[in-house]
Amino acid sequence: MSLAPAAAPRASVNASSAADEQTGRSLARLFGEIRPDWHSAWAWDNYESTILTLARTYGLRSVCEIGGGRDPLFTAGQATERGIDLIVNDIDAGELALTPAGLKTARFDIAGDLSEPDVAPGGYDMMISRMVFEHIDGVEQAWRNVHALLAPGGVALAFFPTLWAPVFALNHVLPEKASRAIVHALFPARRDGGSDPKFPALYDWCRGNPRILTPMLKRAGFRDIHIQPFWGHGYFDRMPGLKQLDHGFNALAAKTGWSLVTTYAYVVVRKERG
Repeated sequence: MSLAPAAAPRASVNASSAADEQTGRSLARLFGEIRPDWHSAWAWDNYESTILTLARTYGLRSVCEIGGGRDPLFTAGQATERGIDLIVNDIDAGELALTPAGLKTARFDIAGDLSEPDVAPGGYDMMISRMVFEHIDGVEQAWRNVHALLAPGGVALAFFPTLWAPVFALNHVLPEKASRAIVHALFPARRDGGSDPKFPALYDWCRGNPRILTPMLKRAGFRDIHIQPFWGHGYFDRMPGLKQLDHGFNALAAKTGWSLVTTYAYVVVRKERG
């Protein structure tokens, strides 16, 4: 079923009012209706449905997936079924070469100067990313570029791990060689040459605290901003005892709203309609 608004040359006043109410709905109000769970399992399980809800609510069709490379959210067939015109972005030509057949691609650096031929300022209704922003050097510039690339009324959603969750703080402070060895031991698929290789993480502006992120996002040009924090992770699932201790710690942190130790966040922004 298409997510694009149906053409209605003789739309009634009530239908027009309903459409205006939908597009005027704030992100905070929408997420209040979605009611995400505190645990990051919800974030992983509902990433796709959240994107489709945003697309349906705000009438978004042209979607650029930042850093999608070898593992975009949808195949060409799935995107068509969902009414999405998906463009897969990556900075790395090698990663784009692994993009599934049938999908459009665009090679540019989201934190760069946007001078590449594939750049389309104002050309996307939505920009999404999953486990990408922690690898970007220059995240504030990336958000400025997202603002420039979105069409008026467009929405962006970035899903990333956050500091200072202990598990990611350790990854941040350890030498990359040691961090890589630990991840490879726990998750064989993340070894070099696997389906989900590990890349160095910088964690620039990767936080779950709205008080930290909101001023930066406003400088980038956004006014409608929602930060959805999550706690908990699956890194200790095969470690009885430690798994339960970690779950208890995260449950308490979520209950008290301790944003310093969030593990993941959805950062969702909407460009003004002009």
